[in-house]
Amino acid sequence: MLASDLMSKIVGTVKRNDLAGGHWTLETESGETYQLAGKIAGLRDGMRASVEGKVAKDVMGIGMTGPTFTVESLTELK
Repeated sequence: MLASDLMSKIVGTVKRNDLAGGHWTLETESGETYQLAGKIAGLRDGMRASVEGKVAKDVMGIGMTGPTFTVESLTELK
């Protein structure tokens, strides 16, 4: 099994970026930014969330805001 095949959980703040037609990012508390893809229904700008999924090593997004994180599940944090 490759490291890229492992599921990861990241926590941070969701941001809406309108660059290149718009996309969602997640900024972690340590300052990393991921472009979100996959099961992202229900995201809101500014919401805190925990997302579980995988970093897509073979994908490059037009937003150029960080690695693409393919979301399998998300939980809003209060």
